[in-house]
Amino acid sequence: MFRFVLKKSAGPAGPRLGELHTAHGIVETPAFMPVGTYGTVKTMTPEELMELGAQIILGNVYHLFLRPGVELIAGLGGLGRFMNWPGPILTDSGGYQIFSLAQFRQISEEGVLFRSHLNGDKHFLTPEKVVALQEALGVDIMMCLDECPPFPSPEKEVRRAADLTYRWAARSLAVWNRDRAALFAIVQGGMLPEWRREQAQALRELDFSGYALGGLSVGEDKDTTFAMAEAAVSELPQDKPRYLMGMGLPEDLVEGAARGVDMFDCVIPTRNARNGQVFTEAGALMLRNAEFARDPEPISSTCGCYTCRHYSRAYLRHLFMCREILAYRLLTLHNLYYYFNLMAQIRDASAAGRFAAFRQEFYRKRQNGGKSSG
Repeated sequence: MFRFVLKKSAGPAGPRLGELHTAHGIVETPAFMPVGTYGTVKTMTPEELMELGAQIILGNVYHLFLRPGVELIAGLGGLGRFMNWPGPILTDSGGYQIFSLAQFRQISEEGVLFRSHLNGDKHFLTPEKVVALQEALGVDIMMCLDECPPFPSPEKEVRRAADLTYRWAARSLAVWNRDRAALFAIVQGGMLPEWRREQAQALRELDFSGYALGGLSVGEDKDTTFAMAEAAVSELPQDKPRYLMGMGLPEDLVEGAARGVDMFDCVIPTRNARNGQVFTEAGALMLRNAEFARDPEPISSTCGCYTCRHYSRAYLRHLFMCREILAYRLLTLHNLYYYFNLMAQIRDASAAGRFAAFRQEFYRKRQNGGKSSG
């Protein structure tokens, strides 16, 4: 039911165009996946997401396992029907969430024993169970359970986590029903390029549906982040999708695409909207700042989203300062529109063979207040 079509590539680690074919539709890549952790992208309806340009959304099996429970969701027709989303869904295995709750978990060869952050109940997840849970949810793309070591970590800990992630991936592969959904492995290896390449090579031999780059943007500088991404991508197969997990500043999307990444996700456009930050061609604006209190302009004069067509910065700031729910909806809508439009621009530039020029113009607009050099 799943296949990846590589339509155009600028080289083994350069910008490329592709399509993810899933049981619930085709996703044009590079693509950004908004995060719907609990089966909802915060403040947005599925219909609004479709209108904005969302092609695929991300859920989290760790959180859905804790509430409302995978058995309940499966009994109601699967995650897509449960949340009324007709398109493709990718679920994260929960490895990062388990990593972030270090004080509540114990990792062993067999799996992860952890206490729920909701009520303290004990749970035990194995690589096999994580695959089974995602298959029960009826999603299109599943992720293997992995261990994401903190940064910085001693080299022996990075090596142990990477090797364990590999063994867990092999166990996941052994129980995977290939007729149900795609299964992606996750490349770990810390901030050591040779280990990233080694892990990518080893996982490539196991022949997964796709490959994700995990354990990045956890405190390291951006140069290191993309050096690790380059190291891994250079060893991954050309005919399989590559997914850069959890990175989502606009610059990250452009730089990731420049290095041959096909898929992205991040909470930044939605979470930052709820904190009053919006994204534009000229860079980010913090609308809660007093300078916008009397500003009659839209967030961006070049943006075609509903928010920018109807509301001023002054009104949006007023709503935000009053903690009106409408503020969170309107700012989220704008940010997602900006992100989906940016991805469409990346795809169009790649298709026309002018990605390098697009990349230069992207940064030039940030320097020139959003104005084109032309």
